[in-house]
Amino acid sequence: MNVLNATHDPALQSWVASANVAGCDFPIQNLPFGRFRRINTTEPWRIGVAIGDHLLDLKLAADAVTWSPEVQVMMASLALGDLPIVMARNAAARSALRAELSAALAAGSPHQEALDRALLPLAEAQVTLPCTIGDYTDFYTGIHHATAVGKLFRPDNPLLPNYQWVPIGYHGRASSIGVSGQQFPRPLGQTKGEAATPAFGPSQRIDYELELGIFVGPGNALGEPVAIADAEDHLFGVCLLNDWSARDLQAWEYQPLGPFLAKNFATTISPWIVTMEALAPYRAAFTRPAGDPQPLPYLDSSFNREHGALDMTLEAWLQTAAMKAAGVAAVRLSQSSVREAAYWTFAQLLAHHTVNGCNLQPGDLLGSGTLSGPAAGQGGSLLELSMGGKQQITLPNGETRTFLQDGDTVTLRGYCARAGAARIGLGEVSGTVLSATAPA
Repeated sequence: MNVLNATHDPALQSWVASANVAGCDFPIQNLPFGRFRRINTTEPWRIGVAIGDHLLDLKLAADAVTWSPEVQVMMASLALGDLPIVMARNAAARSALRAELSAALAAGSPHQEALDRALLPLAEAQVTLPCTIGDYTDFYTGIHHATAVGKLFRPDNPLLPNYQWVPIGYHGRASSIGVSGQQFPRPLGQTKGEAATPAFGPSQRIDYELELGIFVGPGNALGEPVAIADAEDHLFGVCLLNDWSARDLQAWEYQPLGPFLAKNFATTISPWIVTMEALAPYRAAFTRPAGDPQPLPYLDSSFNREHGALDMTLEAWLQTAAMKAAGVAAVRLSQSSVREAAYWTFAQLLAHHTVNGCNLQPGDLLGSGTLSGPAAGQGGSLLELSMGGKQQITLPNGETRTFLQDGDTVTLRGYCARAGAARIGLGEVSGTVLSATAPA
């Protein structure tokens, strides 16, 4: 999965002119998958590939070009809007699909005229979840986030001893996962202050979490673990993920069984899945800090040590209701590096998830956990940036925040850039907090 090929060539250009613009998230070296339909229509959802500021409609493209027999079968599934069928294919088949799409969209392609009619501006597309998500598991791979939050909740014991040995996670709620643009009411629940009796009402500490989502490719049968050496082939791609959190509900409910109402009211993901193959140029060696224990053998492989980490920059931006009304653009709250933040690799997450025989399926989603940087201003949540609500954040327009207020919109962005490779991005994911809805 880390083999570079012609699709990664940084000199490769596309006949779609916008894909060649410097800083573009979706150059020809990317080609992420998403599900869409034309705005203001009730057309069936279909699969597209983002290229520049357009997308290639694979329903139209399937019949416009003579593809190889293997790729034609996959194109037929994509034409029906069925991405999991392709996600379930092995890495070689998925690579063949990427190679033919890349060649067809490359400058000088004989298919330009035929495929030009299959292009749609992104501005004219309504996007939805890229596939049906059957199950969702959120992990806790961000070592700096785990340490910072631990200090707030457990000052004497911030990082529990199991953290360095086992990938920590919990099963989330797939039904409340939405795509970028999601709006949700401030959740209701119990909170506990100094009074003997807990209070009930709207959460006052709504927060965002800067995460990646990892989509599972081929699944595994119940009772058959995926070995770490094979785990990469079971990963399809990544998106941005905002794991919204109600911190005051969380503080009261999280012991002894972990998150519940504090997390299940909304999770928002970006609409485009950047494939693992597209990320190959940005893989890096996975190392642990000196003195930390090395992973147990079932979580260790030579490939994971040499290529398990990912060089990617993540950012969190905030636009308040007042900023929006005044026409003021969002302000960046923080920036961090996935390579610096993640204590466990994607392959380790999948191998651990299945080691007890748990069966994953194509389209299942794994959350990375909050990916904060080591510095004070690199927190991937307001909980960290405001020191648990004790330190106000002053925005350029004079507004202050400790946690999110009604009307606030949070946008997450991510991109990969390194010498000798084309910059690619994940696009963005935005979500907005609305006022609470009173219970019936």
